[in-house]
Amino acid sequence: MANCIDVQWQEGWPQALSSDVQERLPSTELISQWAEATLTAVGKADAELTIRVTDNDEVQTLNRDYRGKDKPTNVLSFPFNADLPAGVELDLPLLGDIIIAEPTVAAEAQEQQKPYLNHFAHLVVHGTLHLLGYDHIEEQDAEAMEALERQILATLDIADPYASHE
Repeated sequence: MANCIDVQWQEGWPQALSSDVQERLPSTELISQWAEATLTAVGKADAELTIRVTDNDEVQTLNRDYRGKDKPTNVLSFPFNADLPAGVELDLPLLGDIIIAEPTVAAEAQEQQKPYLNHFAHLVVHGTLHLLGYDHIEEQDAEAMEALERQILATLDIADPYASHE
């Protein structure tokens, strides 16, 4: 089987965005490649996930409603954890949804002096790892997750995103 990665854009996007923003956006194919690289790195070959690229307002609403934090953030991950009724099976294991706030990604990339697409890729990898159960609450878990992110990003020829913070 193969992974199924569904990339969705906020309604009207990218057409409703300025030409400058449209030009910087990664393609649907590129976003899928970043998620696929993550799934491949952990040996997942039969999973489904959705990546939604949207604005800060939508992400702030989700962050407030589901995490109790009334502010936008760069990426949110919502793992699929539903108990299905007896006898109901999915063709592919559903991992969940990743929501990315594009304006926050752009602002962070500029603030951190990182290439925009590299930062976007990092957040796709980061969000996908969250769907797979990785976390960074405890220091040991954070170190393991960051090491895996570095490894995956290196396969994409993307520099260590944590190098300037260490």
